[in-house]
Amino acid sequence: MKILKTLLLVAVAVVICGCSAVTRTVYLQDAENNSAIKAVAEEQIRIKPLDRLTIVVSSKDPELAAPFNATSSYNSLSSNPMGSSTANGASSLQTRTVDENGVLYIPIIGNVYCAGKTRSELSAEIAQKIKNGGYISDAVVNIQFVDMKIFVLGEVERPGQYDITRDHVTILEALAMAGDMTIHGNRQTVTVVRKEEGKTKSYVLNMLDTKMFESPAYYLQQNDVVYVQPNKYKAATAEINQNRNFWLSIATTFLSVASLVVTILAYTK
Repeated sequence: MKILKTLLLVAVAVVICGCSAVTRTVYLQDAENNSAIKAVAEEQIRIKPLDRLTIVVSSKDPELAAPFNATSSYNSLSSNPMGSSTANGASSLQTRTVDENGVLYIPIIGNVYCAGKTRSELSAEIAQKIKNGGYISDAVVNIQFVDMKIFVLGEVERPGQYDITRDHVTILEALAMAGDMTIHGNRQTVTVVRKEEGKTKSYVLNMLDTKMFESPAYYLQQNDVVYVQPNKYKAATAEINQNRNFWLSIATTFLSVASLVVTILAYTK
C-alpha cells in the first residue's frame, strides 16, 4: 500500500512539473481558435544613415541609363569612392553609402534624402526625378540593400548574425533563423535593442501573449539585436554549478596543502 501511495505521489509530481514546463515554453498561450488578433501594421525595413545600397537605373536605351550607374566607361582611370566597376568597361553593381545625414548622392541628379524611406519609395522618387529632369522617360530604378543584418543572442540554439533578404522580417522569423529558443530561454522578456534617431532603445516582448503582435519591435529593422534572457531555472543552475566549482576548488586546495604538510612532517621525523 505504501509503494502504491509513493508511486501516486511521484506521478502527481511529474504531471505538475510537466504543466509548469508547458506554461513556461508555449508561445501565444492566450490565442483562441479562429479569433482575430490585433497587430501592428506590416512594416517594411526603412533606409537608415550609413546603410549601403546598390542602385541600378535601367531603360530601353542602355546608353541613356549608363551615366546614372557610374560604370567604368565613365571613370575607368580613377578610383570611385561611391562604388566599384569592372576593368573592361562593362556595367557592375555600384555600392553607395547613405551618409550620416541620411543623404545619398546619385550621379547626374545629385543628392537625394532617403533616410526613413523604403526601397520602393526611394526607387519611385529617383525614377521620377530622372523623368522630371528630361533625362529618361522610361527610367526604372532597382535598389537593393548590400549587407542588411540582424543579430540574435542569448538562449537560442544558434546565436549569431543573420542576413535579411526580404523587405520585412518579424521577431518570430528571426528566432526561427536562430533555431528557436532553448528550453532555458525566458519567453516573457525577449528584448529587441534598436538604434533610432541617434538613440539606443529597447523593447521587451512577451512571447506567451498575443499582444506581442502590437509591439513596434514585432517587425525588425536592420542591425536590430534580439536578446533572449535565461530563465530563473537556468540562472539558478548556473549559480549552483558556480558554487559547486568554487567549493570543489577550495576542497582540492585544502587536500593539496594537507598532503604537503603530511609529507613535510614525515620527512622531518
